[in-house]
Amino acid sequence: MAIDYGISGHVAVVTGSTSGIGQALAAALAEQGVNVILNGFGDPAKIEADRRDLQARTNAAIRYHGADMTKPDEIADLIDYAVREFGRLDILVNNAGVQHVAPIEDFPPEKWDALMAIILSSTFHTTRAAVPIMKAQGRGRIVNVASAHGLVASPFKSAYVAAKFGVVGFTKAIGVELARTGVTCNAICPGYVKTSLVEAQIGDQARSRGIPEDRVVEEVILAAQPNKTFVEYDHLAGLLLYLVSDMGASATGAALSVDGGWTAT
Repeated sequence: MAIDYGISGHVAVVTGSTSGIGQALAAALAEQGVNVILNGFGDPAKIEADRRDLQARTNAAIRYHGADMTKPDEIADLIDYAVREFGRLDILVNNAGVQHVAPIEDFPPEKWDALMAIILSSTFHTTRAAVPIMKAQGRGRIVNVASAHGLVASPFKSAYVAAKFGVVGFTKAIGVELARTGVTCNAICPGYVKTSLVEAQIGDQARSRGIPEDRVVEEVILAAQPNKTFVEYDHLAGLLLYLVSDMGASATGAALSVDGGWTAT
């Protein structure tokens, strides 16, 4: 039985939504009748084909904006675009992310800067632009896709862990700051989802550790998850829909784990 979350006609911006988790979350919103602004890099023809397909499948209005998450001016225009197209902004999902795995002594400074810009600073810039719009409406939902690595650490991921810890801290600060405005801010902290990003990490970890990829999956990637199972997109989408609906009105400033028990141990 399908659940109606009461968000049909709302407008959402989902960063990093041309693939992986972001694409799945954008689809979940569109399936509820939410008009969605997609964002991310990739092959333009594929992005357009995916946009058309999602619009046809859901009858929601789906748009695309190619803002570079390292460029504050482009990020500001992304948020403005939602208002230009639809006259409002109800939901902001900060999901854009990249990864680089290396020992700290070999970690390229330019990779550190890129991860900080795309994961952490972009979350600040989108939120800064969206909050006045949401405050004026008297309602808004900001959901930051953090990570289990926003709560606990792993080796060889200094920049990613630092950025995701920053996202969780930022989420708490904004949740408290906006607590009486009707605007909520929460973080979803997934364990490992088998995205293309994670598949690339398997290879990177194998090279860094000098072990085969199948051992990386068993002994490294899923070693910390007691259920030994990759997180499914639907598990994240269900939590997102709760948070952006009226049912999630009292959840704010929270970092919510979906990690098979990883951070419980």
